[in-house]
Amino acid sequence: MRPTWRELVAVALGGLLGTGARLAIDTLVGQPASTLAINVVGSFALGLLVARLWSSAAPWLRAGLGAGLLGSFTTFSALAVQLVHLGPTWGAALYLLLSIGLGLLAAWAGLRLGSRGVTAIDGGSE
Repeated sequence: MRPTWRELVAVALGGLLGTGARLAIDTLVGQPASTLAINVVGSFALGLLVARLWSSAAPWLRAGLGAGLLGSFTTFSALAVQLVHLGPTWGAALYLLLSIGLGLLAAWAGLRLGSRGVTAIDGGSE
């Protein structure tokens, strides 16, 4: 299925905002801590978004918030660059485990929090 012009514009605008936010945090916090924090916060936000809005939101909104905003805010490529800069060390291994573990935990927490108060009629459970 081809994306509509609304979906393309939403992804572009979301990407602009997400990339700008990531750059600002990278500048203020510094890497590699900022990359870890950004990916964990983004995982939580995406879990919350999916649980709360995904089934009822318009396709252009899902595309703009999911692929655009959060897809550009979080980034696997920055994680890979951080691992290369850390080199083959125990610190790099710990950084990778923290990134994956905390990201999964954050996504799960976002899904759980977002599904609170959703009734059986909406497709969820309280």
